Amino acid sequence: MTQDPLLKATTPSWMEAPSEDDIVISTRIRLARNITNYRFPRLQTEEEATLIQQKVTSLLASQQYRALPMDELSALERLVLVEKHMISPLLAKRKKGASLLIRQDEQVSVMVNEEDHLRIQSLCPGLQLQQAYDAANELDSQLEQQLEYAYDEKLGYLTTCPTNLGTGLRASVMLHLPALTLTNQMKQLIQTMPRLGMVVRGIYGEGSENLGNMYQVSNQITLGKSEADILEDLQAVAEKIILREQQAREQLVERAALTLEDRIFRSLGTLRYARTLTSEEAATCLSNVRLGINLGYIHDVSIATINQCMMLIQRGLLQQHTDATLQPEKRDLVRATLLREQLTESHTEEHNNGEKGEDIV
Repeated sequence: MTQDPLLKATTPSWMEAPSEDDIVISTRIRLARNITNYRFPRLQTEEEATLIQQKVTSLLASQQYRALPMDELSALERLVLVEKHMISPLLAKRKKGASLLIRQDEQVSVMVNEEDHLRIQSLCPGLQLQQAYDAANELDSQLEQQLEYAYDEKLGYLTTCPTNLGTGLRASVMLHLPALTLTNQMKQLIQTMPRLGMVVRGIYGEGSENLGNMYQVSNQITLGKSEADILEDLQAVAEKIILREQQAREQLVERAALTLEDRIFRSLGTLRYARTLTSEEAATCLSNVRLGINLGYIHDVSIATINQCMMLIQRGLLQQHTDATLQPEKRDLVRATLLREQLTESHTEEHNNGEKGEDIV
C-alpha cells in the first residue's frame, strides 16, 4: 500500500490551518478545463488519457506537485481521498490515465481525466472565496501558457457538461447549519437557492446527502457571468446564510435553552460512552457537540478534535486508521471505540491544562 503522507494523515493540511469561522468550514474553487484536439474523458481511449496524464504531470513535476495515479492506488486509498475531499467519487472510479496532482501544502491540486481533462481545485478553511480563487487561478494561468485550452469566443471554456461552459468556475462553501436544521428552515432555504443561481448539495458534492448538518452551497451558472460576479454572488449568499444560522442559534438559546443544552450534552455523553455507533449517528452527535463548543456550553473539547473525529468516522479513514478491512457491524464498534478514545483524551488534556494554569496562578 502507498505510504504517501497525504493518504496517511487523518485531516487534510488545509483543515489544520487556523480559522475563526464557526459556520463556514471550508471554501473550494474548481476550474474545469480541457485541452484542444483531444476528446473528452468519457470518449477518450486509454492511450489518449495516458498522453494527457503524462503531459500535465511533466508540467507540474518541477513545481512540488506529487502525482497519485488512480491505477496505482487501492480501492481503500481512493475512498480515503474522496472522504478527504481531495478527489471526486467519479475520479475514484477511473483507472488508466486518471490521477491526482497535489501541491505539497495540499491547498491546490489537479484532477486529471475526471469529467474534464483538468479539474484545478483549491481549498481554504473558512469563508475565503477570493483567496481560494487566486490560488487556483495562478496555477490555471501557468498551465494555460503551456497547454492549448479548448476555448470558444462566444461560449468560453468548453467543457463536457454544458452547465460548466463559460468560466468553468464552480465555487462552493461548506457550511455547518445545525440551528437551521433544528428549526426546520433548511427545506425552504434549499428551495430558494436555485432562484439565486445557487444549489445546495451534501458533504461529498453532487448526488450526496447531508451528513452531520454539513451542506455545500455552490454556484449553478458559469455561462454569461464573470469570475468576479460568481464569487461576489456566492459571497453574498453565504453571508446571508451565516446570518440566518446565527439568528436561528440565538432563537434556540432564547426559546429552548434547556432542550438545546440537553441535546448537546446527551450527544457528548454518547460519543464518550457508546459502544456502537453508525456514521450517521456519530456525525449528528459531533454536529451537536460542535454547536455546543461554538455556543460556549462545552469547554473541554476543541474544534480540532471534532474535525479529527469527523474525518475518522468515515468508512475509508476508519479502516485505514485501524489497518483492517471491517464489516459494517465491526465498523460501528470500532468507530465508537475511536470516538471514546478521542473525546476522553481531549477531555483529559484540557483538564490537565486547566489544573496547570491554576497551579501557576
